[in-house]
Amino acid sequence: MKPSILFIEDDCDMRRLVAGSLKQAGFEVQLAEDGVKGQALAIQSIPDLIILDLMLPLVDGLTLCQRLRRDSRTAQAPILMLTALAGTKDKVSGFNSGADDYLTKPFDLDELLARIKALLRRSDHAPLSARSTEILSFGPLTLVPERFEALWFEKPVRLTHLEFELLHCLLQRHGQTVAPSLILKDVWGYDPDDDIETIRVHIRHLRTKLEPNPRKPTYIKTVYGAGYCLELPGDSGAMERYRNELALTQTTDAEGASNKEAAPISGFSASPVGPGG
Repeated sequence: MKPSILFIEDDCDMRRLVAGSLKQAGFEVQLAEDGVKGQALAIQSIPDLIILDLMLPLVDGLTLCQRLRRDSRTAQAPILMLTALAGTKDKVSGFNSGADDYLTKPFDLDELLARIKALLRRSDHAPLSARSTEILSFGPLTLVPERFEALWFEKPVRLTHLEFELLHCLLQRHGQTVAPSLILKDVWGYDPDDDIETIRVHIRHLRTKLEPNPRKPTYIKTVYGAGYCLELPGDSGAMERYRNELALTQTTDAEGASNKEAAPISGFSASPVGPGG
């Protein structure tokens, strides 16, 4: 059975060009010219992969990507963004909205096909860790490939395919610094041109799910100028330290929110005004 791809693009010439190349490469292709039709087709057909433009009519690409990620029917579908917006902030916005990969126009069709095949390898086939029946585990972390899930200090954490592969990559080398070039090749399956921001965004997502305080990471550390390191404790007191750190972060956040609510509005006195005021 041919892998199915939904291509959402408002430019007629671009739709025709890319669709022709995808069909020649052996894919089944569906087309939509705006965000509303694209969302409806995605929910109706559940494609193996979605390619969407950022600047779409009716519903823009970022909003559409967020909607697809929130819908359980399309939440796990790989999403590749095609756009003329090449700035770092644009890429970060794309990844934060839920995109798995981001390719800027103009692009080479061979590169597009390479990106598509890399995304399908991750989603259609079991991840690297699932090629044996062993569930990868060290200290407080256990990866469950069948569900793209992590057991983190005995609590299940749902991951996207990309987050799972990234965590898997770091776990294979826990305690070691993993260079960005190796992460990009291992996780994305191709050699992009030093697109470090791609990694940063997804590391940030992982920290949000795993770290007690994502702003001060304890487990997924940045080794400046070298890469990232997953440091997992193996002693019996790790659970207690994790709970204490989590409780401290929650208390600090609650106090910060309380102080913000209690702060007087600039230009006005916080004390009551007397009758003569």
